[in-house]
Amino acid sequence: MNDWDVIVVGGGNAGYSAALSARNSGAKKVLIVEKSRQSNDYRGGNSYFTAGAFRTVFDGLSDLLPMLHELDDETASLIDMEPYTSQQFYDDVMRVTSGRADPSLTHLLVSKSRPTITWLHQLGIRFRLSFHRQAYKVQGRYKFWGGMVLSTVDGGKGLMNQWEQAASACGIHIQYGTQCVGLFVDSTCGKVTGIQVVCQDPKSSTLLQCTGGIILACGGFEASASLRAQYLGPSWELAHVRGSPYNTGDGLVMAQRDCQAASAGGWSSCHSTCWDLNTSPHRGHQELTNQFTKSGYPLGLMLNCDGLRFVDEGMDFRNYTYAFFGKEILKQPGGVAYQVYDSRVLDWLRKEEYGDDVVEKVVAYTLEDLAEKLTLTDQDESGAQGNRKQQGVLRNKQQFIRTIQQYNKCVYAHRQLVPHLTWDPAVKDGLSTQSSVSELAIPKSNWSLPLDKPPYVAVKVTTGITFTFGGLAIDPQTSNVLNTSGAPVEGLWACGEMVGGVFYENYPGGSGLMLGAITGRNAGIHAAKASRKRQLPSGKL
Repeated sequence: MNDWDVIVVGGGNAGYSAALSARNSGAKKVLIVEKSRQSNDYRGGNSYFTAGAFRTVFDGLSDLLPMLHELDDETASLIDMEPYTSQQFYDDVMRVTSGRADPSLTHLLVSKSRPTITWLHQLGIRFRLSFHRQAYKVQGRYKFWGGMVLSTVDGGKGLMNQWEQAASACGIHIQYGTQCVGLFVDSTCGKVTGIQVVCQDPKSSTLLQCTGGIILACGGFEASASLRAQYLGPSWELAHVRGSPYNTGDGLVMAQRDCQAASAGGWSSCHSTCWDLNTSPHRGHQELTNQFTKSGYPLGLMLNCDGLRFVDEGMDFRNYTYAFFGKEILKQPGGVAYQVYDSRVLDWLRKEEYGDDVVEKVVAYTLEDLAEKLTLTDQDESGAQGNRKQQGVLRNKQQFIRTIQQYNKCVYAHRQLVPHLTWDPAVKDGLSTQSSVSELAIPKSNWSLPLDKPPYVAVKVTTGITFTFGGLAIDPQTSNVLNTSGAPVEGLWACGEMVGGVFYENYPGGSGLMLGAITGRNAGIHAAKASRKRQLPSGKL
């Protein structure tokens, strides 16, 4: 069968949101075209590799309790959770994007976040509180911070398993191993009525047609080294791909080429993070997925290969800085940095990211020994002396030691002036390096503890790219793609990472999956409506 009511290109969170929405809005024949093969674990796009975090407006713990799994009454009684208001959410988006976010799209993201969470829950998506990433247990109480508290059970893996179950239950067809290579536009009316696809098994090229239209949900261009270099700039071809190897910008290229779709958003910026250096540059790991993220930097320091700090590790909560700091690592020599901790904070590091079975640690009992170990190159597996791994080698031991010693001096000076302040990773505690006595050129504004209690641990990190911020311009209310004249492209919608206009340079954690579900739901509703309109006699809806 090649005649459908609605065709969705891409089988991630946004694509399934669109498909389920279209099916529940009256589209009887809904197809998801998925580039990956069913037999491998790269299906689900980047959504599979996430922690499953959804940022939403909520009115305290009681508002979320009806949809929470894995929460017992005893644990619930130990939780401190402030409401997260619409104004806070809106302000957070505007703050981290320096006011560049499109107001209409941002309002859509904020206003539809909580209703969409309820809709997802009704479809079978299971949520839990994100204790492991967004809370610290301080003085016997769980304190959530940064406005983001929800994640899906079993993270991105669980999210995609639940989506597949929901799609199967309502009869949505998924065609794997199928790459969309072009949009078919009816020359008589300018409407998008189908897609040209290349199927892998057996190898063939086919035109798939639909009455309602096409929903593009096939992600950005983060897995294309050439497009990264073209749009993001020099060295970006060296970034490590955190997730799917299939997000190569196909949908963006097709929409612009075949429909003159308008672009929007930060095409020279992206979501990235501190990522384990010892990973494949080209694709994520199907089992460990998001565990290669190294987000503990607010508890320690980050230094480059010249032994210098380059960011304010305590500038803000992790979920407001990691997408920005990831890019800063790529600007450092070799695109590498060291996260350095001492014994004061080792137990506070997330085990899923810093466990001995997840990350390679460099351990020493003096700063001098730590610096020495970081200057050593790794022999290859044969033990040959001539072929050595140079990436991640410290180039200036003395500067590395001086940087940490100067940091410690400033921390102690600040402590003497404000002895009443208490270290608390769940709030911006004000423990800083800056005082009237001494200060650093690059401060650490919060959570500044001395780094002088051995053992010392260093972890090598690089830039891991998650998704690109540039995308297509859409009508916020319908997700209908707009062309370069500002008019809707009939029969074409976009959702998820395909949509540009909200994120620039940075983004608030958890808002990507949330925007994908919202825009996907809108696209499905309106594509189904278009399909019904085509099928009914003229003038009857």
